[in-house]
Amino acid sequence: MICLVGFMGAGKSTALVELAAHGLHSVDADSLIEERAGRSIPGIFEEEGEATFRELEQEVVIEALADPSIDVLALGGGAVESEAIRESLAVDAHTVVWLEISAEASWRRVRHSKRPLARDENAFRALFDRRQALYDSVADVILPGVARRIWDRALEAVRGLEDLPEGTRMFWATSSGGEYPVYVGRELLGSGLFSAGSAALPGDGKSFCFTDGAVGPLYGERLGDLAGTITVPPGETAKSMVQLDESLREMARAGVTRSDRLIALGGGVVGDLAGFAAHTYQRGIPVVQVPTTLVAQVDSSYGGKTGVDLPEGKNYVGAFHLPSAVISDVDTLATLPEAELTAGMAEVVKTALLAGGTLWDEVLALEPGEILARADLVFECARYKCSVVAADERDTGLRAQLNLGHTVGHAIESVTSYERYRHGEAIALGLLAALRLSGAGPLRDEVREWNLRHGLPVELDPGIDPAAVVQAVQFDKKKTARGVGFVLLETPGQPLIDRPVEDAAILASVEELLP
Repeated sequence: MICLVGFMGAGKSTALVELAAHGLHSVDADSLIEERAGRSIPGIFEEEGEATFRELEQEVVIEALADPSIDVLALGGGAVESEAIRESLAVDAHTVVWLEISAEASWRRVRHSKRPLARDENAFRALFDRRQALYDSVADVILPGVARRIWDRALEAVRGLEDLPEGTRMFWATSSGGEYPVYVGRELLGSGLFSAGSAALPGDGKSFCFTDGAVGPLYGERLGDLAGTITVPPGETAKSMVQLDESLREMARAGVTRSDRLIALGGGVVGDLAGFAAHTYQRGIPVVQVPTTLVAQVDSSYGGKTGVDLPEGKNYVGAFHLPSAVISDVDTLATLPEAELTAGMAEVVKTALLAGGTLWDEVLALEPGEILARADLVFECARYKCSVVAADERDTGLRAQLNLGHTVGHAIESVTSYERYRHGEAIALGLLAALRLSGAGPLRDEVREWNLRHGLPVELDPGIDPAAVVQAVQFDKKKTARGVGFVLLETPGQPLIDRPVEDAAILASVEELLP
């Protein structure tokens, strides 16, 4: 059974109509309640109060959840506040779909309705905030509630979730350029996601794996039927125009056509290179991102940024090419070298700093190695990244916040020829510089201690010239006629974008990193 949850105005009634059009027996729990009570829900509230309504709602919903004749059940916005209903939703036979909506959009939709709980805006928003964690706690799938005819595109993926390993979660990433499902879970490699006809594999062509020499031998055989494999050397140095040219030629020799797809298996380097190759090959073919590193699972696989490096700067050549799906199997993190897993934690703490709130609190309390058991944190980091991309896919404004720590971090990578530091290690140092430039001394100290606890660097190698790092900052790919705009952050959850910073201040922030 597909169970729809979400706040007022999230589109549950519309979803029922769309799903009924697909031949599914779709039922509205509120209608069942009104039928049982013999009067409207506003009438129940007015005559007997909310407590009586909730008792009746719990009784009716639990009965409906056990009814095998129902294919789709839409629950009222407050049903998830019942512990008994939440326990019933947790049964394996139920796929719970949270139709997500913002507080602003919800209020606009229902403020003139007869809903008993939509009469006072302040109380309405407080109720909205209280219920968000409950929706998240029961949801197997998160879909945008206001997306037009979303079920025409997402139904196959939602129904397929019941055949995936227990605990798999999926959300639907959307932006101006397209949309795609994101799966996060365990034992996903080798699952039905890679079978012919899967909702995660676009089109009816063949699959070609694009991987590196380290990851391919570990997981390449778990990607279903492959028509061929394109292999690149491991490491950042593979992100070059020379390697791109060789990979495109290898794809041509392998017989890749416009109806085929690439499956990018590996970390951020593979994802960037495969995505750029997919964008340019025969003017564009689909790419499915299968990230195997922490950096890629929480950040780089989402949003469609692809590209290669030049000697003058990181990611200087590239294009936007959204994936057709992202499949993050967190079990792959257990086979990472310890240093690689540690480096990935820099993107976790960066995302938490940007998001603030609960995510920041949970990441701040995270113990070394605990991320291996926290698929939920991987999922939430990916959701945050995609929410930012949804608001600014082409990186013209809001998306720039994701560059927190990267301006100095990329410069450090550049002056060390991408050989001394892993990407995450350089970003860990860049975050400390950015927080110093933000005037956030106590927060910088907190992140520095977090870095030390998780094995991330807090000092530059003595041989690195801070002046050379400052010079490399001037080649940042986000530089405009106004200069290089920094992302600053004084308080978690409140990033400031495109802020000018004097070279002297940059130099001081880098010199502070010297031992």
